[in-house]
Amino acid sequence: MIFRVFCDLAFNVSDDAVLALQIAPSGQAGAIVEEKLVTIVDGGREATLFEVAGEHGGRVHVLSGMTGAVSITYEAVIDQQPVAAPAGTHWSGSPAVDLETMTYLRQSRYCPSDQLAGFAAVELGAGGADPATVASWVFERLAYEIGSSGPLDTAVDTLLKGAGVCRDFAHLTVALCRALGYPSRLVSVYAPGLYPMDFHAVAEVHEHGSWHVLDATRLAPRSSLVRIATGRDAADTAFASTITGDAELTYCQVSATVDGYLPGDDHAQRQALA
Repeated sequence: MIFRVFCDLAFNVSDDAVLALQIAPSGQAGAIVEEKLVTIVDGGREATLFEVAGEHGGRVHVLSGMTGAVSITYEAVIDQQPVAAPAGTHWSGSPAVDLETMTYLRQSRYCPSDQLAGFAAVELGAGGADPATVASWVFERLAYEIGSSGPLDTAVDTLLKGAGVCRDFAHLTVALCRALGYPSRLVSVYAPGLYPMDFHAVAEVHEHGSWHVLDATRLAPRSSLVRIATGRDAADTAFASTITGDAELTYCQVSATVDGYLPGDDHAQRQALA
C-alpha cells in the first residue's frame, strides 16, 4: 500500500529555542519512497537541523537557532505492506519477563496505572477482561470531545471527566491494561481515514510474544496506521517538544491518505502495527 503523509506546522519563537519534532514515520513503518522536510525562519533563513534515533525506530528531528516566526513542512510517500493479524482472538497468558515488558508494565506520567489498580480489578478484572475488552470499555465509557482535555490531563483525569481526544482514549486504555498486568504503551501515528484529521494516538499491548494495536476511538482502520513514535505515554511521543527557549504552536495541519480503498476493521480481532 502506498501512503502519503503531510504536516504543516508554525511556531512563534520568542527566544532562541530548540525544538524536538516527531513527525517522520519511524524506521519500522515501511520503505520511505520520497521524503522532504523544510524549515523556514522569519520567511527566509534556514534553521539548524539534525536527526536523532529514537526508541523503537523512532526518528527525532532537532531544530535550533530559531527566533521569530518558524514554519515547518514535512511530506513523505511510504510503501508499507499491511501486517498480518496474529491468528485467533484469545488474549491470555502471562507476559514474557524482560526489560521491555517490565518498562511498559510500570506507571508513567500520563498513565498512573498504580492509581487505577483497584478500579480496574473491580470494574474489569472480575470478568477476566482482556485488552480488547478494555478498549471496548473505554470506547463505550468516553465521549470524543475536542477541547475537553488539557495537556496535563492523565488517564485518571480522563476517567473522571468521561471525555477526551485520541491521546486521552489511548492513555486510559494503556493505564487500565497495565493495571490488569498487560504491558502497554502509546504510539503516535498517521491515520488515513481519521476525521477530523490530525496526528493520532493509539495503544499497543504485549501478549503471547508480540504487540497488538488497540484504538478505543475506532476512528480509523488499524491496518492503515503509519507508526511515528512509540513510548510510555504522550511525554515520549509528542509531535513537538520545546527543549530550551520558548515556542508557541500557532498552526497545525495534518494529512494522511492511502492509494485505493481503506480497509475495514473488526476490533474484536488482533491487529499488529508495522
